[in-house]
Amino acid sequence: MQADRLHFEDFTPGRQFPLGPKTVSAAEIIEFATEFDPQPMHLSEEAGKASILGGLSASGWHTSAMMMRMIVDSFIGRSTCQGAPGVEQMDWKKPVLAGDTIEGQGVVLEARALKSRPGIGIVRMRTELGNQRGETVCVAEQSIMFRMRENGESKA
Repeated sequence: MQADRLHFEDFTPGRQFPLGPKTVSAAEIIEFATEFDPQPMHLSEEAGKASILGGLSASGWHTSAMMMRMIVDSFIGRSTCQGAPGVEQMDWKKPVLAGDTIEGQGVVLEARALKSRPGIGIVRMRTELGNQRGETVCVAEQSIMFRMRENGESKA
């Protein structure tokens, strides 16, 4: 139901949304790489070990896709999201290796109404994922558009 969904007004600066956890298998790394990023370190354990990554590793694009799925599962899937104008920053800090468990959080940095589109607000977020060793693997900053409530009240 639309009234139960997260609206622009619910994305107040500082609000946090948990992401994950997700354990990444060798099979899914190879499957993604085979279709989208067929570099050797993403296709075999041996090639991964011979690289600077130290083992079979998800591509950065795969890591980004997993992050996006976590974002959808955490809050986008239950929101009035209207899409996104882009990603301002995407940094892959450490490799995500087969068997790693990744999780993190999204934090609202700022939110403002769009003058050009009445009833729509834009929310800038910072999203960070880490692994089970406490290492940050990915950091992103992105803006997302959400519909506003008619009365402008937060349900958070």
